[in-house]
Amino acid sequence: MEKNETGRSLFAQCGYAQADIDARVAQVWHEIFEGPNKFYWESEDGLGYVMDTGNDDVRTEGMSYAMMLAVQYDRQDVFDRLWGWVMKYMYMVEGHHAHYFSWSVKPDGSERADGPAPDGEEYFAMDLFLAHRRWGSREGVYDYAARARELLHYCVHKGWEEAGEPMWNANNHLIKFIPETEWSDPSYHLPHFYEVFAQCADDADRPFWNEAAVASRAYLALACDERTGMNGEYALYDGTPYTEERFGRHDWFFSDAYRTAGNIGLDALWNGAEPVLCDRVAALQRFFLNHDRTSVYEVDGTVVDERVLHPIGFLAATAQGSLAAMHAASPDAAHNARVWVHMLWNTPMRVGRRRYYDNFLYAFAMLALSGNYRCEW
Repeated sequence: MEKNETGRSLFAQCGYAQADIDARVAQVWHEIFEGPNKFYWESEDGLGYVMDTGNDDVRTEGMSYAMMLAVQYDRQDVFDRLWGWVMKYMYMVEGHHAHYFSWSVKPDGSERADGPAPDGEEYFAMDLFLAHRRWGSREGVYDYAARARELLHYCVHKGWEEAGEPMWNANNHLIKFIPETEWSDPSYHLPHFYEVFAQCADDADRPFWNEAAVASRAYLALACDERTGMNGEYALYDGTPYTEERFGRHDWFFSDAYRTAGNIGLDALWNGAEPVLCDRVAALQRFFLNHDRTSVYEVDGTVVDERVLHPIGFLAATAQGSLAAMHAASPDAAHNARVWVHMLWNTPMRVGRRRYYDNFLYAFAMLALSGNYRCEW
């Protein structure tokens, strides 16, 4: 893979002044954690949580995202409040899913869901490893590195050494949609995280994570349509969209699926450009520069009679994908990548009920495109 320079700002390459970039990055934190449209709250027990404003619950997705922002912004105080809340109210100490986290609870911490979602677990592990790298570990629940290693142990070893089901398929090294299923969600695939896990997890599991990174990049090349760049929200292990309606329809390019381009972009920033994946993101950017960006599509480009629920999040993640698309082979790719960067720069953060998901994706894009989304300090 062609190695990129970590910390390089695509915003700066597109002509924006560093002072303006720094101001926008600072604004992101203010909007989510401090301002009138924030969705971070501190509880009476001295801990903190973020609420999904569209569904009025607290999710492992959002808590793990907020922890990632806290470590990137060097806010250990907020990180510890969030992680303390997760361990107090979301960690399952017994039962079939022991050592995983309930993917949704009520804002008062009472139970709402009785199972986990693997995207939360993989983000928690990454957050904790990065917290250890940035601040060092302490004791108890704040022994960040030990907690991350323990969590990944159960994610891999449940089903054969531990009770329950693993979050990754042991044979193909692909992450599952939920532990009980044998299909995936392309937006869960974070090979750039697995590269870190391969350095920091238990010694015995490090080869697994190396193989998982390779497997996930290959899987994303299958799951993202060669012509449109789109992937289904859920997909089988061969990359084809999951068409059963057990959880409703999820074979189209919809909310979860938007994250995939951003993930590929961050992987390119940290680990270098993977040519096939760069081409897939370039195809996605080209498609949506020539089609209605408020419409929903099947992965082959067929229009679906639905409207985009998270337009800002979609735009942000696709713009973050410019970190990969800039390196695509097609002659229009670099130009289109810059168009998406400019579109994001000229788009404000979302307000209103649905701001939670959109603004997290916006925050990640701002960090990545400014060169501030880091895995080393």
